[in-house]
Amino acid sequence: MSHEMNVKVRFCETDALGHVNNTSYFIYMEEARVEFLNQHRGSSGTDDWKFILVSTNCDFHAQLYFGETLTVETDIKKIGTKSFVMRHRMTNAENGKLVAEGESVIVYFNFKEQKSEPIPEALRKALEESFQVS
Repeated sequence: MSHEMNVKVRFCETDALGHVNNTSYFIYMEEARVEFLNQHRGSSGTDDWKFILVSTNCDFHAQLYFGETLTVETDIKKIGTKSFVMRHRMTNAENGKLVAEGESVIVYFNFKEQKSEPIPEALRKALEESFQVS
């Protein structure tokens, strides 16, 4: 089971070439990550936020323009002891064309102690529900 959200491209997310700027896709992936994690951890506040982004990448396949809608589908690619990999597939909502694909490596992190911690069993089970075989 994956998480899906739509984003309407705003004018400020485009560049001088008229298409969505590459940096905007990282913002879309961040928004999808936060929604996904809030849904799976059962909270939307930051008081108990235990995640830190350690790596992210994005491959671009097609252009997207102001006013178009992007669908961001997020699932889990890999689950380790203290970290997991999220996969983001971004398509044009109007025609289904693949626009970009990205991954994010997330570490379960104790900010007070400044060190990683094992992923709690309840969260692990929730992440496993979104696990997709490559």
